[in-house]
Amino acid sequence: MSDLTKRPAEEKDRTAESAPQATTAAVDPRLLVREQGFAGYVSDFRRRIRGGELGSLPVVIGLIVIAVVFQFKNSSFLSADSLANIGVYTSGLGIMAVGIVFVLLLGEIDLSVGSVAGVGAAVWAVLSVTHGVNDVLAVLIAVAAGAVIGTLHGFFFAKIGVPAFVVTLAGFLGWSGLQIWMMGKEGSINTPSGSIVENLTGYYFEDKAAAYGLALVAVLAYAGSLLLDAKRRKAAALPSRPLSEILLRTAVVAVLAFAVAFVLNEPAGARGLPLALVLFLAVLVIADFVVRRTTYGRQIFAVGGNAEAARRAGINVNKIRITVFAISGMLAAFGGLFIASLSGGATKNLGSGNTLMNVIAAAVIGGTSLFGGRGKIWSALLGMLVIQSIQQGLNLLGMASEIQYMITGAVLLAAVVIDSVSRRTQKTAGRT
Repeated sequence: MSDLTKRPAEEKDRTAESAPQATTAAVDPRLLVREQGFAGYVSDFRRRIRGGELGSLPVVIGLIVIAVVFQFKNSSFLSADSLANIGVYTSGLGIMAVGIVFVLLLGEIDLSVGSVAGVGAAVWAVLSVTHGVNDVLAVLIAVAAGAVIGTLHGFFFAKIGVPAFVVTLAGFLGWSGLQIWMMGKEGSINTPSGSIVENLTGYYFEDKAAAYGLALVAVLAYAGSLLLDAKRRKAAALPSRPLSEILLRTAVVAVLAFAVAFVLNEPAGARGLPLALVLFLAVLVIADFVVRRTTYGRQIFAVGGNAEAARRAGINVNKIRITVFAISGMLAAFGGLFIASLSGGATKNLGSGNTLMNVIAAAVIGGTSLFGGRGKIWSALLGMLVIQSIQQGLNLLGMASEIQYMITGAVLLAAVVIDSVSRRTQKTAGRT
């Protein structure tokens, strides 16, 4: 056999031998981080920072700085009463911010949430207080009214093609008018003593077992989710978190959870665990499960990332858009009941002022992108903690409200700048 005949065969053998090596080299090194131990996480952290993948790091650092500064200025900042107030005042707007996170994941905006919150509170007050409807039924109807309003917004946006900005801006004006009309000439309806709405922010679990029990449930649920995720990844032959990392993450969550429970319970005069905080956390957990663990949640990210590609992949884009706005309206109305509870009743001005700005700011400050397709439900919690912590700290220092507005505005601008720079860095690094 001639050399010309042997050469192609030898080259073919060499190609076949090198194929497995090429396949191994093509594996994304990010998938192997968990198998490299602590050094792997350090290198991955550096890679993420260089690539603009900051995640929740800026807001977590911001929260630590806020806590240290205000605690240094006023030792009451981290007291039981102060933390309870932060938890209670965070809950209503935080629930509304969860709805905004859903909308922002689509790359859209909902300017009507303040007005929808006012309508929800008005519906409940008129039905329950004025007409004597069962309190539970009145609350359910109020929340359902918010869902219907959101569905209407989604219909005009998805089916008719009206921009979401215009639709929700019209809703902001129109639902404000409906709210004023429903409240009548007096303009306010007081919350009855002992009603469900009053208890939303006025009830505290005084039994110490409640706070510690919730902390224990949270820690066990978190550890269980990590173990289940690791088991699924191993079953799929994918790199998974080692047991040491799971234990470390669980320990950090346990320290934070039980520290908060201790502060809410143990000091003299502590009121215990606020019901409002429990409900807010429940909304966060349910919404997070929907977004991260269901097909519907993955479709929201797909539509927010590229609606046309999602449509070609067989996703019903119109359905996703309509249901997302329905969720936003429903949570806005639910959050409006918390605001009514805090203010002592439903009024014609409920949901006005800086309500809308605080809700949107919370989602953005917490790390949800304004450009769609990127964010987490827990952004609502982190963002509201930043805003409410600033307000609580400045109140303790006796600062005027205008100072609070300026600082909150500066924090919001910083969050948007970080988001924009992060996206630009990721695009440069080829990770969009």
